[in-house]
Amino acid sequence: MGWLWAIIVGFVLGLIAKAILPGKQHSPLWLITIFGIIGGIVGNALAGAFGIGETPGIDWGRHALQIIAALVLVAVGDMLYIAVRGRKKVA
Repeated sequence: MGWLWAIIVGFVLGLIAKAILPGKQHSPLWLITIFGIIGGIVGNALAGAFGIGETPGIDWGRHALQIIAALVLVAVGDMLYIAVRGRKKVA
């Protein structure tokens, strides 16, 4: 069940990051989801390192770090995706 939640949260984080970033991202949805999953993991690790991993109530700091990590990963990952795949013109 943990993997299912990781995929769902990664999907949501990836979509939020994609919506916040300006311009069009060329990465496919499955790759955005993977970036979101990794962003969630990195955000949780950073929250633990800062001592805000587990707080009473809603963990706003942890969620903010997850979104920031997903933003960075989606932006960098999209640049790498374009560099590897190239921009394909659709007629």
